[in-house]
Amino acid sequence: MKSFNIALLQLLPEKSIEENLKKGLDACRKAKLAGADLALFPEMWSTGYNIPENIEELKAISIPEDCEFIRAFQNAARELEMAVGITFLEAHESLPRNSLCLFDRFGNKVFTYAKVHTCDFGEECRLSAGDDFYVADLDTGQGIVKVGAMICYDREFPESARVLMLKGAEIILVPNACPMEINRLSQLRARAYENMVGIATTNYPRPQPDCNGHSSAFDGIAYRPDGSGSRDTLIIEAGEEEGIYIASFPIDDIRAYRSCEVHGNAYRHPQKYGLLVSKQIAEPFIRKDYRP
Repeated sequence: MKSFNIALLQLLPEKSIEENLKKGLDACRKAKLAGADLALFPEMWSTGYNIPENIEELKAISIPEDCEFIRAFQNAARELEMAVGITFLEAHESLPRNSLCLFDRFGNKVFTYAKVHTCDFGEECRLSAGDDFYVADLDTGQGIVKVGAMICYDREFPESARVLMLKGAEIILVPNACPMEINRLSQLRARAYENMVGIATTNYPRPQPDCNGHSSAFDGIAYRPDGSGSRDTLIIEAGEEEGIYIASFPIDDIRAYRSCEVHGNAYRHPQKYGLLVSKQIAEPFIRKDYRP
């Protein structure tokens, strides 16, 4: 498998879910024409990352994963023969969730992932957090790619990408909605490097509030195969404007690199990491708005 092409749909949301549906489907068609194997939306595309303060209003704009909006992207995946990662404010039994539903090129649901690390210091305190990370086999037409997902703030916890790597992820999808500056881009670069995985991130462009584009992709291949030194793992970094950007991941090269390099799970000592699963939080990290 020479390449796995992911379309980063760096789109401005419209004023309604109906308009976002229309614009999103049009973007999927354009992504297919550009050669994409998978189209990835920014975080919570159904609402344009809108989280009302009023709980009843919040629940009213949340949608179940079997609704018309989600089914339309499922049908598009089947018709275009292209995987689609659609993001949405998911209706949930308590509070809504920030979710990603991945469909394969046959329109089959691969998984639905809900953001584990909600931003409880901000408006996501009104959302339910997800419970786990998922990795699944994605049939691309050229072969199987093992794909996982995390969302925005998940990126800031090394454990997110680490768990996905341990579950077998070769590519991690990252819907996003925040300013992507040097430190956050460095986090993504580090997650790709330390786990030897490809990472594809789709952000909203300017002038979406608190967003600035810079969707990106890293292939995680830090060293040249001929032994001549290090290389930049960056595949693509978009500018700030709206657009569809294609990130081509060299899957065969990533697999060859993972089979012989020293990162990932090659030399870990998990028996010595007991403190990492401790639930104790001490100063200076105690926050009153923390939710276990």
